[in-house]
Amino acid sequence: MKKDWALILGGSSGLGLATAKKLARHGFHIIVIHRDRRADLEEINIEFNKISTFGVQCKAFNTDAVQSDKRKELIHEIQALLPEGHKIGVLVHSIAKGSLKPMYADRPQALNDQDLKITFEAMALSLYDWTKDLVYANLFSADTRIISFTSEGNTRALPGYGAVSVAKVALEALTRNIALEFAPIGIKANCIQAGVTETKSFAMIPGHQQIKSKVLERNPNKRLTTPEDVANVVYLLTMDEAKWITGTTIKVDGGESLR
Repeated sequence: MKKDWALILGGSSGLGLATAKKLARHGFHIIVIHRDRRADLEEINIEFNKISTFGVQCKAFNTDAVQSDKRKELIHEIQALLPEGHKIGVLVHSIAKGSLKPMYADRPQALNDQDLKITFEAMALSLYDWTKDLVYANLFSADTRIISFTSEGNTRALPGYGAVSVAKVALEALTRNIALEFAPIGIKANCIQAGVTETKSFAMIPGHQQIKSKVLERNPNKRLTTPEDVANVVYLLTMDEAKWITGTTIKVDGGESLR
């Protein structure tokens, strides 16, 4: 029986859910932390039940992974959940919670400091908070892989994407430094820069249909990236053969960023 677990932060849809399914197919037990409305839970639970059909355990917590008190409670629950000798071998950060307000608009509609802070804490700082607390709780395996998701908005300016862009740049910096400073305890950390993918989060970006059209023109493969494309690379990064890859950002976009 496999003793490695994958903890997915934000795994009820999109990249996180596709990753949970991919890793489950390859024998990882799955813990998903997500934050969704009660009205959506029936459909979401159907997806989680599919994960269990791969012969692994799947436990989902519908709560806020960003709040400090909730994180501590969740870690205690995870400690109680894992059988003796079992550890978390993969941590995937897929939290998409942030402001898409424009910088220039009438004052009530314009991006403000609080919007930036909320976005930064959810989409960047939470990766470090979870990493640190899981280390202190001795829940990581001796060869843990940490994977976060960034986007081309890390360098490309898009209207309404300012707060998320700031968070993505910070997320990449945190991932690199986690790779450096936690290396002595066997942690490898990498960031995946996914191409434009049709997810719930993407549909909320202002002008997303125009972005989609332009990406289809730019991408030499003439299609968007799928969640499964990204999940495949997450799995590659969990393999023994990938243990010397750490502290880097890997583009998974079918060549979208080439031009």
